[in-house]
Amino acid sequence: MDYKITNAYCKRVWDEISTRYADQGHFLQAAGLVLETIQPVVAKMPELEKNAVLERLVEPERIIMFRVPWTDDKGKPHVNRGFRVQFNSAIGPYKGGLRFSPEVGLDVLKFLGFEQVLKNSLTTLPMGGGKGGSDFDAHGKSDAEVMRFCQSFITELYRHIGADTDVPAGDKGVGGREVAYMFGQYKRITNQYTGVLTGKGLTFGGSLARTEATGYGLVYFVQRMLEMKGQTLEGKTAIISGDGNVAQYAAEKLIQLGAKPLTLSDSTGYIYDEEGIDQKKLNFVKKFRAAHKKIDEYVKKYPKAKFYKGQKPWGVKADLALPCATQDEIYLEDAKKLVANKIALVAEGANMPTRAEAIEFFQKNGVIFAPGKASNAGGVAVSGLEMSQNSERLSWSFEEVDNKLKDIMINIHDNCYDTAKKYATEGDYVAGANIAGFVKVATAMVAQGLV
Repeated sequence: MDYKITNAYCKRVWDEISTRYADQGHFLQAAGLVLETIQPVVAKMPELEKNAVLERLVEPERIIMFRVPWTDDKGKPHVNRGFRVQFNSAIGPYKGGLRFSPEVGLDVLKFLGFEQVLKNSLTTLPMGGGKGGSDFDAHGKSDAEVMRFCQSFITELYRHIGADTDVPAGDKGVGGREVAYMFGQYKRITNQYTGVLTGKGLTFGGSLARTEATGYGLVYFVQRMLEMKGQTLEGKTAIISGDGNVAQYAAEKLIQLGAKPLTLSDSTGYIYDEEGIDQKKLNFVKKFRAAHKKIDEYVKKYPKAKFYKGQKPWGVKADLALPCATQDEIYLEDAKKLVANKIALVAEGANMPTRAEAIEFFQKNGVIFAPGKASNAGGVAVSGLEMSQNSERLSWSFEEVDNKLKDIMINIHDNCYDTAKKYATEGDYVAGANIAGFVKVATAMVAQGLV
């Protein structure tokens, strides 16, 4: 996509990275959208160019790459690649998830880490941005194999992380099981019991509401978006992609607030329940999902619903669309379907699930669009709250954490909305989120000097 970058400084940096990283399409989309939208504030801050802030912003402070050797249950050795991209620590220790999935490589992790810098800035919590993971695929692996892999992975990574240095969390392919294995190995190697990983179990330093946080936070953000239009979630219909934690708990909070989820999906296709997915049906989804079964289990239990093999749910008519699966879910042709069906609002629960040309199409056609760095920040926000609880040796109640989460999401929304009104177009959440997140990080970078 051709980005409308006319500011001389932004254009120079864009030309440099688009040539240098021509093979990193995901990273370039993330960086291009940011450079395009922050131009109004860059033009008003000449100190940025004097201090090479943009050049530093688009380059990670450190990239760690390593091999991860492990043996399967038959004693056969395997070797995967491990990564940690420590992108920016201007406002706090690096913070961001670990992803175990075959698509993991520098392109994906750099885009995720870059987005994480601005996302963490928006939470107002003192967290820098980073991301990491491995091309390991846990599907079909035994618990013992996953444990050996996680122990090998953290045996190398442990020397680069710490409670005040870099605090990883879970992400795609890394849930409570994997975090627990890594935390146990970290503790064993270092002889320290610290909050070095978040997303831990409740019995050893985890936070209540962390599992629900991204999905709940997404809906709190959507609720606030609708309030700005004088509307509520009551009676609204929603199409959701994904069937993992984010999708499940987004659906749960929609149900609690009077909305009706219609779809869920996985890599095999999507289910459409015209009657709506209620809490009883959602509990069934949680049960079969925990057993690693596919989404078509739903129609076996509820035959009035339909399963569409190999398809995405974006052709279903609804009021709201919440992409909650992974990156690159909504392309231009999907956006055209959604607009034709008069979708009112799209909010990202996953990281960059919407392609740049689809975002542009939504905005040109009056669809309110929320980027993931703002709308899905609830997960990392509660990870930050877990860090606080670990540091203070405290444990807050579910209600305390949930209330703090809601306040953070409302504050993120209002910051994005007000910033867009000041620098760009009122209601442009993409520009608002990028500028608001950027200004805090850039100001801190200037203050700290050329480091």
